[in-house]
Amino acid sequence: MGIDYSKITEGILREDCFDPEQLGKCESIMSLGNGYLGLRSATEEHYLNETRGIFVAGTFNKFDENEVTELPNGADLTAVDIFIEGERFSLSDGKYEDYTRELNVRTGELYRSVAWTSPKGRKVKLSFFRIVSLKRLHVIAQRIEITALDEAVEVRIRSGIDGTMTNTGSQHFSDGDKRFYEKHFIQFVQTTTQSDIGFANTTAHILYVDNEKLQEEPEVFIERRKIFAGFDKRVEAGQTLAIEKYSTVYTSRDKEMEGKSLADIQEISLGACRDAEKAGYAMLKDESSAKWKEEVWDKAPIQIKGPAIDQFAILFAQYHMRLMVPKHDNRMNIGAKGLSGEGYKGPTFWDTEIFLLPYYIFTDQETARKLEEYRYLSLPGAHAKAKHNGYKGAMFPWESAWLDDGEVTPEFMDVDIVTGKPIKVWSGIIEQHITSDVAYGAWQYAVITGDEEFMERYGYELIMDTANFWASRLEKTGTDGTYHINDVVGPDEFREHVNDNAFTNYMAHWNMVKAMEYFHLLKEEKPEIFARLDEKMNLEAAYREWKDGSERIYLPKPTKEHVLPQDDRYLSCRDIDLTKYKEQEHVGGITRDFNMEQINQIQVSKQADALVLFFLLENEFPAEVKKATWEYYEKRTIHDSSLSLSTHSVLASDMGEKELAYSLFQKASMIDLGTFMGSSNAGIHAASFGGVWQCVVYGFGGVRMLDGKLRINPSLPNEWEELAFTILWKGQKLAVKVAKDLISVQNLTGTAEVEIEICGEQKSVQEELKMMM
Repeated sequence: MGIDYSKITEGILREDCFDPEQLGKCESIMSLGNGYLGLRSATEEHYLNETRGIFVAGTFNKFDENEVTELPNGADLTAVDIFIEGERFSLSDGKYEDYTRELNVRTGELYRSVAWTSPKGRKVKLSFFRIVSLKRLHVIAQRIEITALDEAVEVRIRSGIDGTMTNTGSQHFSDGDKRFYEKHFIQFVQTTTQSDIGFANTTAHILYVDNEKLQEEPEVFIERRKIFAGFDKRVEAGQTLAIEKYSTVYTSRDKEMEGKSLADIQEISLGACRDAEKAGYAMLKDESSAKWKEEVWDKAPIQIKGPAIDQFAILFAQYHMRLMVPKHDNRMNIGAKGLSGEGYKGPTFWDTEIFLLPYYIFTDQETARKLEEYRYLSLPGAHAKAKHNGYKGAMFPWESAWLDDGEVTPEFMDVDIVTGKPIKVWSGIIEQHITSDVAYGAWQYAVITGDEEFMERYGYELIMDTANFWASRLEKTGTDGTYHINDVVGPDEFREHVNDNAFTNYMAHWNMVKAMEYFHLLKEEKPEIFARLDEKMNLEAAYREWKDGSERIYLPKPTKEHVLPQDDRYLSCRDIDLTKYKEQEHVGGITRDFNMEQINQIQVSKQADALVLFFLLENEFPAEVKKATWEYYEKRTIHDSSLSLSTHSVLASDMGEKELAYSLFQKASMIDLGTFMGSSNAGIHAASFGGVWQCVVYGFGGVRMLDGKLRINPSLPNEWEELAFTILWKGQKLAVKVAKDLISVQNLTGTAEVEIEICGEQKSVQEELKMMM
């Protein structure tokens, strides 16, 4: 028992029992947010194994010089201590029944209810409601209802702001002002220790008995890093005491706060809290719910006629992809755990471009553009990394935090199972494919949207600057006349210090060729832009290096069995029986049996590597190579990365392996949603949600952008009767519906014809097209 799917047809994920030893799962998967802030769904009352967390996008801080920067865990605004006849409410004490906790993904509201009997035998029913407003980005609202069941009870409430939160022990804040305005509004100010970001947190409480507002003046308790209000109220049998709590968070990093003093920000936070209180919980909930409907459910609807869990899985993915994305600010991007936990510390990986960006490009292009603008704005860090490593151009960090932070990957992590020594993290040094991934993301965005203004301001420069890196990265010391890229980690992070990784080399080649293509376009059609970029990069000289590099880079060739080598050693490593690891319930089993050096000598992949090329550059490889390579690596991939299952599912659809595609989709959708209670303690797996969307729209829906053209070639699972979704393509919104033997594409915008290859046939759609499959 634990995760309950009985209400998923209503868009509700339910927890049906309480386990104080397994709190992290629901804290993460039921987290609330709006892209500005993310709030772990820890309970109002405290428990030993809880991990409370509130994270504001972009507010990175470094605890000390020995640690990397991370998103700091802000002051706790949601805790409320409740005492019934002097006994603290806790589900670890007394008895409870009728427990439920529910996240409604359609409205973004968290609800919890329980009937509790205290150790002294006093019986009360408690209901908890909570939202993070999608309309008012700085607002958190809560409502707690306490009903005396059998007899009158004395209730004491202690609630306020707790600034003692840490990131697993690292305290990122200095104490600031603690204020109590008008004997009602509580405010606590903190400043990050290294990045000097001010946080202004404000909260207020209103009490009701049977919906009649009380005029209660609280006691106030001020301690080190804490400020609380205390309320005492007698509740008669059958009466309900309700406490509404309104909180606001503002920081000096907020774009709209630029140029304002911390005192100004305190006043703004106070005013916003006052406004939230005037609106009331019901109005805040309703307006936030309406915003969810407008921004997500009406904007990018997906309907699956099939098992209810499959429909809910895509809703759950869309829910998290909205609350994790900072669409309000182009100086920020998406972390590997979104804003749901401390895992990976908050920086951005290749996850954005390869797994998450397509969802936003096809459904919310304004947000997609901001994610790409972030990469352009972080060029100073990419230039610094290239220079530090002796290269030219833009070498993007494997982990990217604030715009000019540069590389923030930690140096060591985990322990070697054999030697007992810390394991060095090589990704920040030699996992270099991130640079071409960034270029690919910019190109993909521009082609699908037709946003030429983006290309003129940002995109051409990004693609050319990354090509400059690759031209300088190529190693020209070989005797065979070809250039190599040695000592790298490809997408498969089990393979460290390999040479000529297929994904890395092919994507570097693509990057340089694309830069050459745009060189000619700009020189012939946009001379002003060419002149601006030429002044920055000396394009004529750069072009010669791109041309030389693209012509002489070593591109691994398929074997006589048509298998594309993943790198220079993979195919010569020993084969072992991987059944144990392929069938493992939880990831990481192989690292309990072998260390990284040993794994490097085995034909085993943590995640898709060479196969990702067929996902991104499908048209560059013959069908027999794709098929043979797919079959070879699928058997040897144990999916120890949350990024892997979805890629294999999409490719299985492409290969016509419907049963495997659906099985992999089911596994991908259960990475966080599944019943394993230890899967999400450190936060959700952000990119896996983009992967779930890709399974549905790319795999089963058959959508792909190939060489700048739209293709739809569906492969519906046998378990589904119908799939319907919408996508944006070059200014037109298309509604796609796929049934067993019929596909329809309706142009909802209808202002231009859209050329689509549908099931191998070229079609033009301005209004609606239906065709048999």
